[in-house]
Order: sequence, then structure tokens, then C-alpha cells
Amino acid sequence: MIKNLEKKARAYALKNAIAYDGIAKMGSVISALFNEGLKPGEVKKNSAKINEVVSEVNNLSKEEQEKEFKKLEKVVQVREGREGLPELPNAKKGKVIMRFAPSASGPLHVGHALTASLSFLFVKEYGGKFYLRIEDTNPENIYPKAYSMIEKESDWLFDGTADVIIQSDRMKFYYEYAEKLIKKDSAYVCTCSSERFKEFVDKKINCPCRKLDVKENLERWKRMLDKGKVSFGEGEAVLRFKAQNSMKDKNPAMRDFPLARINLTKHERQGNKYRVWPLMNLAVCVDDIELGMTHVIRAKDHRDNAERQKKMYEALGIGKKFPWTSFLGRIKFKDFELSTTKMRKEIEEGRYSGWDDSRLPTIASLKKQGYKPEAFWKFAERIGLSENDKVIDRKEFFRLLDDFNK
Repeated sequence: MIKNLEKKARAYALKNAIAYDGIAKMGSVISALFNEGLKPGEVKKNSAKINEVVSEVNNLSKEEQEKEFKKLEKVVQVREGREGLPELPNAKKGKVIMRFAPSASGPLHVGHALTASLSFLFVKEYGGKFYLRIEDTNPENIYPKAYSMIEKESDWLFDGTADVIIQSDRMKFYYEYAEKLIKKDSAYVCTCSSERFKEFVDKKINCPCRKLDVKENLERWKRMLDKGKVSFGEGEAVLRFKAQNSMKDKNPAMRDFPLARINLTKHERQGNKYRVWPLMNLAVCVDDIELGMTHVIRAKDHRDNAERQKKMYEALGIGKKFPWTSFLGRIKFKDFELSTTKMRKEIEEGRYSGWDDSRLPTIASLKKQGYKPEAFWKFAERIGLSENDKVIDRKEFFRLLDDFNK
């Protein structure tokens, strides 16, 4: 527990409020307190007090905030750089590694821009590497033009600083780590039907495949990969994560979750070269390990996935290297459609002229309308590291974006 929590919370709230037109953000204050030594497990019991402090600060006039902050200025840690960003815990100068990972299902839109800009800005401020990782390990959900569109839009949005990697070009890594997990008895090949396995999950009992030894699982894994007569067919086998007593975990999402499956759909980029494709948790975990990810910002609906990936780090014996993770609340656009699949269908039907149609919330459209990358950076800073969901309509969004674009 950090000393003088209330005093430090007030100092950071005042600092944040001054940087944001008199309104401090709870998420930014908590993030700053993490840097002071607050532990994630201590947030819940202290959130009411911190929220009370933030509310008190927000009820002060700007003049009162500035006057009071002068008295508490020495309480906060001094940091060079952009005042709009919250503190990034455990950040070492020049060694911050972060990523933005859109799928290849379509081009970038405003939702991508606002989330990714935070990671980009942190790397820009502290120094390090920023990766654009195109996730395309689901052969059934790929838009061929997405690869070039995402790269081009990312180049514009992030000043050409993002290192681009494509997951389907990294299949050897996923296979290597799948085998590592099997050899550590932390993964097994399950041949039960999805319906039967769901019964095991619901009843919190082990699948019969779980008791197979490492040798048998390696043989089964080979049958998943091979294209011969004895190989498994599509839907006949799944690689699952195996942790001690995980089938009794209070969270059903943690119970022997899948890592890889057989999918014979022809891949846009790889053709029929591969028949076993990693699922999101395996691919993300492996890439984060191999690229040395230090900090990850992700939507809060990925909280279970983060926990799954942490378990995989631990199974591999590198639990201490798991990246610091922050979760963002959802931004719900009341009259925006952010599904690229739906947008693509409506473009094909002639409802829109293309991805740069002025009515679409795509980066291609907003760039064409004269918006600058800095407008998205400032917008992202304004949102900060907050887990609170936000609802915004089209009119309000563009009013804010116009202000930030000046």
C-alpha cells in the first residue's frame, strides 16, 4: 500500500484536471498511482476514495485547481513529455514495446484509431518499438485488400513508425510453441465433439483426452498437422490448453480453452500451405513473447483473453515477463456502423461509393475529408486509460474531432 494515497490521488487528479480543461479522469489518476506503487489488487478497496477525490477536484474552478496544485506539485512524480498522457507504469526509457493488432477483415476505422493512438503515443514519448500486427489466422474472415489498406492507413496515422508483421507469415512460431506446451504437459489434443466438451465444461469434469501422456499428444498433434491418410479431418481434433484443476475454475472461459484447430479453407495469403491454424490466444501470446511486449492496451471485453494468455506465460515458465496490461472501456457510437464486414457488404450493394465515402467512419474517409493524424492522437489522450464505457453520437464525435483538428 502506498503512503499518503489520498494526498497523492488529489495531486494527480489536480494535475490531470489542469491538462484536460478542468476535468480529471479516474482511469488516468489510477494509472498514475500504479506508477507510485499501487497494486492492481488494491484498486477495488480504494476506488471509492479515489473517485471521491476526483469528484471534489472536478467541482473546483480552474483557478482553484491551479492554486491547490502549486501546493501539491512536489507530491507527484515529475515526467518530461506530453502532459495529456497518463503515467505508464514500469516504463523504461527507450524500452517500451507496444502493439496494435487489427484483423485482416477490413480497413481501419475510428475505433481502431482511438485505441491504437494511445499505444503509439506512449512509445513515441518513452521510446521503444511500436508494432502493427495484422491478425489473419482465420482463413474464413479475410478481406484481400485489407493488407495494403491497413499498412497504408497505419503509415499515415502513425508517422510511418510502426513495424508491420503479419501473423500468417509466422506460423512456424505458433507450431513451435504449441509443441512446447504439449511437452510441458500444458496442452493436449482433444477429439471430443464440441457438444460433448461443453458438457464437461458445464459439469466441471475432465475430458477423457486430458489424461493422455505427452507422447500420445505429440502423435495426435502430428496427425493434426499431416496431410496423409491417418491425419485428422476438419473438426475432428482441437489443441487445448491444460492447467492444473482448470476444469474446475470458477470462470468457464478458463476451462481448457482451445489453442489451435484444423481449417481447410484456402488462405488468401498462404493458400493451402497450412491446415492447422492457431486461435487468437495462442497466436497473440506467442507474438507478445517473441516481440518482447512490455505494455498492452486492449478493450476490456478481452479481460478473459488476457487472463488466458497470462496462464500460458506461466505454463512456459515466464510468468514474470507478462506485459503490463490496461483495459479500455467501450466507445459506443450511437449512429456509426463500425463493422467492416457490414460496411463491405453495403459498399458492394452500392449504398456507399467506396471505403472513402464521406458517410463512413473509416480512416480512408476521414483522411480524404482533411482530418490530420494529430486529431486522433489528441482525441485518444482525452479518453485516456479509462475502463468506463462511453456513448457518443455522430454529431458530438465530429464536434470534438473538429476541435482537435484545428
